[in-house]
Amino acid sequence: MDDDVAIEDRVVQMGPGIAALPERLLLAHARGEVLFICGAGISRPAGLPDFRQLVLDVYATLDASTHSVLAGLPSGACNQWQTNCGGLTDRQTAEVKRFIVGDYDVVLGMLERRLDDQTRGDSQVRRRVSTILRSDAASPTAIHKALIALAERGGAKTIVTTNFDRLLQVAAQRLRSPVETYSLGSIPRPSRHSEFSGVLHIHGVLDKSPARTAELVLSDQDFGEFYLRRRVVPDFIYDAARLYHLVLVGYSANDPPMRYLLNAVAADGKRFDDLKERFTFFGSNSPDAVALADWNGRGITPIHYDSANGHDALRATLERWAALSAINGKKEIVDAELRRIVKTSWSVAKESDRDLFDHFFRRSNASERVRLSALISDARAEIEWLDAVVKICAEPARRRMP
Repeated sequence: MDDDVAIEDRVVQMGPGIAALPERLLLAHARGEVLFICGAGISRPAGLPDFRQLVLDVYATLDASTHSVLAGLPSGACNQWQTNCGGLTDRQTAEVKRFIVGDYDVVLGMLERRLDDQTRGDSQVRRRVSTILRSDAASPTAIHKALIALAERGGAKTIVTTNFDRLLQVAAQRLRSPVETYSLGSIPRPSRHSEFSGVLHIHGVLDKSPARTAELVLSDQDFGEFYLRRRVVPDFIYDAARLYHLVLVGYSANDPPMRYLLNAVAADGKRFDDLKERFTFFGSNSPDAVALADWNGRGITPIHYDSANGHDALRATLERWAALSAINGKKEIVDAELRRIVKTSWSVAKESDRDLFDHFFRRSNASERVRLSALISDARAEIEWLDAVVKICAEPARRRMP
């Protein structure tokens, strides 16, 4: 394998139990060229529901008879799954069938039309959704905090979410790094300038006042409005995908928002060579070659992690990445890692440690390389470690940080 391919395929594991991250993604992040897009999965540890559970919670209050059927369905039910809908009306039965398929946006739209003859404004469904997502018990988790730290791209902090909650904003406040909130039509146009910043709610955000109704992309008609008629979200995604590597966190491949997001960029992936590579964090209990192929087939590069223990590996990976970030990570942690690594001879060091050592130098500019070289020299690094630094410095500039 030649050097070009080797570097393109290089991954960096930043510690034990941490997902292996493509180095090309880490280098792009160090250049400020990564934009995170966050789904419901990041708020589940905070006690908020994913889309499926949100639908169940809405029905629990607004339609107990249909809820009794829906609640009996296993989470893996799909397509041809059969259930007893005896006692339900035809419209309720149609909603159950849509739920089984996983079209949760369609289900909520059908419920709104049945109960309120509308799918916008102050409907019973939207009031219930707002109540559920305003849970007083919900508080930002370590994942929210890590993502806010990773959202820093040098002079601006920018992160995108399809969630309606404000947990990312609260996390930023607690980190003493408050950010502005933008929603739907008020979202700034993607650019590399500092004006493109804040928590960007592309599907809407709950108003700070519980008494006020927020515009939310919740039902199938909402998705049609903002993706097809107004094209607010697709145009944003198109522009962002040309400027940034999009990294999806907190989604499953079948989430309704994911279907729309994928459709917004996948079709153009083969036609326009300026679209940057897209990534997603994908958790499973064991490696799943079919699921990984599914993501790749959709034009998304999956980053696999072990989903055991409540997706703890994802939290650990994001926290570690944030702590070692080239933009605003903690220098003392990077320095301690280098001192630890060079205590061991290069020839017997773990491959993951050699990769991490190389990455610290590869991502650095000239002055930082001088500092790090002095640091490992003071730590009495063997000549092989210094040779590794010389090799990295000799790499073509296109492989390195500018």
